[in-house]
Amino acid sequence: MNRTVRTLAAALATCVLLAGCSGGGTTSSPEPGNAGGDAEGALVIYSGRSETLVAPVLEQLEAAVGRDVEVQYAGTAELAAKLMEEGDRSPADVFFSQDAGALGALKKADMLATLEDATVAGVEQAYVDGDKKWVATSGRARVVVYNTETAAAGADLKSVDDLLKPEFKGQIGYAPTNASFQSFVTALRVAKGEEGAKKWLEDFKALEPRSYANNNAALEAVDRGEVGLGLINHYYWYRFAEGKDPAEVKSKLTYFPASDPAGLINVAGAGVLASSERQETAQKAVAFLVSPEAQEYFAKDTAEYPVRADVQPAFDLAPLDLSAASNIDLNDLDSLDQTQAMLQDVGMI
Repeated sequence: MNRTVRTLAAALATCVLLAGCSGGGTTSSPEPGNAGGDAEGALVIYSGRSETLVAPVLEQLEAAVGRDVEVQYAGTAELAAKLMEEGDRSPADVFFSQDAGALGALKKADMLATLEDATVAGVEQAYVDGDKKWVATSGRARVVVYNTETAAAGADLKSVDDLLKPEFKGQIGYAPTNASFQSFVTALRVAKGEEGAKKWLEDFKALEPRSYANNNAALEAVDRGEVGLGLINHYYWYRFAEGKDPAEVKSKLTYFPASDPAGLINVAGAGVLASSERQETAQKAVAFLVSPEAQEYFAKDTAEYPVRADVQPAFDLAPLDLSAASNIDLNDLDSLDQTQAMLQDVGMI
């Protein structure tokens, strides 16, 4: 078998007008008489997770499902919009999302098939959509990284509103175009309402935070003392600190309660497209992503939280509170377009 996972459309990541992008494969409707079976051809995965991060595990997936796999890599929001545009004509069989909001949007559009019990077997219930339309493949927490020498007050932060203290003016780094920051803002909208979230963003902007291209850049700026605090996901710091002399790492993390938007517990996840002609193989693909083998990869190689109780984090991660009362319904993070409009209105993107 060819175990090389092929990239169908590398240029898709730069596409802005998604309706004008090529689907990168067949767009025919399911063949009559093929119900209950798999059509021929490669399994097509739309991946909002970056190629550098997940290509190794998707190569393992290809061997596990016993069929060639083709992958389209792009931003999660871009691919979700592309799927909406393609509808039943989409060549995609599986959507591998960077965050839950895009999966929630596809669920609300009735575009995801119900996952079989065998597909999600072994996954902690908190990580399975209530209607089994998608399943988390790994978990992550929003955190604040702070410089231990210049911003020790970062250790005492308790809520999202603590970030608005005047003492942090000019001292906060963030990545406004990053999907994880925008998911945080969506959670802020869910928690505070539209007016409350906009007011928080306006107050935050008044503190003159420094914008960076991505989470890694914000983290590195904190560690070298360029800013005192950074808004990131937890795993960036663990991967940054791995193998370094602890004395050389000038930053630490502060975790917030899961009930606070600043401590949002979000997930990467996957679902099977209802329009897929390869339902059986697509279910196997999602099952592999939550299998012990794949979960070990996410735990060790990406420093994320595994979604199975029988696979433990490979780093000394803080425990997560997954109770429903402590976190928002991740399906409610589906209004990314409204979040982006608010960020534009405030002048942050």
